[in-house]
Amino acid sequence: MKNSKTSVILSFLATVTLILVLSFFVTQIFGGHSEKAPVPKSVSVGLDMTISEISAINHLNPETVKDALNVKGPSDLSKTLRELSISEKDANNMIIKELNFEGEEASKNAVLIGTKFILWAVLFAVAFVLLRRGKITPTVRKYLLFASFIIFGVILGPEPNSMSTVKDIVSAYAIKGIFFPPRLVALLVFLLVVLLANKFICAWACQFGTLQDFIFRLNRNSNDKTGVFKQYKLPFAVSNTIRVVFFSVFIVIAFIWSLDIIELINPFNIYNPAVLTIIGIVFIALILIGSLFIYRPWCHFLCPFGLVGWMVEKFSFYKIKVNYDTCISCGECSKACPSEVMEAILQQHKITPDCFSCGSCITACPTKSIEFNKGHRTPIPKGKYKAANH
Repeated sequence: MKNSKTSVILSFLATVTLILVLSFFVTQIFGGHSEKAPVPKSVSVGLDMTISEISAINHLNPETVKDALNVKGPSDLSKTLRELSISEKDANNMIIKELNFEGEEASKNAVLIGTKFILWAVLFAVAFVLLRRGKITPTVRKYLLFASFIIFGVILGPEPNSMSTVKDIVSAYAIKGIFFPPRLVALLVFLLVVLLANKFICAWACQFGTLQDFIFRLNRNSNDKTGVFKQYKLPFAVSNTIRVVFFSVFIVIAFIWSLDIIELINPFNIYNPAVLTIIGIVFIALILIGSLFIYRPWCHFLCPFGLVGWMVEKFSFYKIKVNYDTCISCGECSKACPSEVMEAILQQHKITPDCFSCGSCITACPTKSIEFNKGHRTPIPKGKYKAANH
């Protein structure tokens, strides 16, 4: 049955409503998905105050204050900051830094995170096998995308996610002066997935990426090739330039003004509606509406991990490849591809856009010349494509 413009709009509204309602219900029942406990910007300290007094006045665990000020012995609890040769400013900064670090540790739900990583591995395995066999049809793709954002977003919450690993490493160091090793470990795991199988973490596991992809597919015909409403493939030179500039601005503002601008518009907060602000609601609405017409706008234009992952995917072990011996130059793979990437892969441009391993090109190819396979891409035979010689 052919999609109509009315059915696209209704499906879009139903999807967003379902996410908001279910996410609100889940957060109310299970207490929300927020990871980070609030930390004061300053504490009450004085040169003639002992560690015990600082702890009592600020309602802090004495061990926390001891660790923050690098005090070891029990007898030092009765020493003043003056006796310890620590200034008020340094004491305040050291205690706040320790509180931020403890807050990061305390906010992690090991069971939830472990469950999410295990389920991610299962989904990766399923998607990988289907992609390798060329079995990701438009219907199968929608089911996988829907399952992904429902399980990893609505049920298990917005954190952790690939975007936050990059964002939080930068903002935590720039704003709080802390480096939290588990975030680096998570980032390395996500990048390893990208290295093994082209952008797989973004393609099939990212809570917000899969939602954008699903919405984009709602506005496609039954063959998943063209949009019911017109869809656009924006030049990668434009989208990637914006992404680089945005990431650079984010870093500068974080270090100079101690402000995390990405958190102000964090699209993953759609899975935790209680924390949404007016700015966040407007931004997420624009991104989701834009997803009907442009493939993964957040990923291509703004996502920090999207940028980092794009650089790593150049070395991916498994990737989309073309068998030029059987390719008939019909261009069906490029037409079906939701972005410019298949054209770049087909003609081996010097700069290849993000490939999200969606498999649209594989199912669209009439001669089965497109595959998801390991190794380097085969060079284009001379004269295969006219555009390749320009």
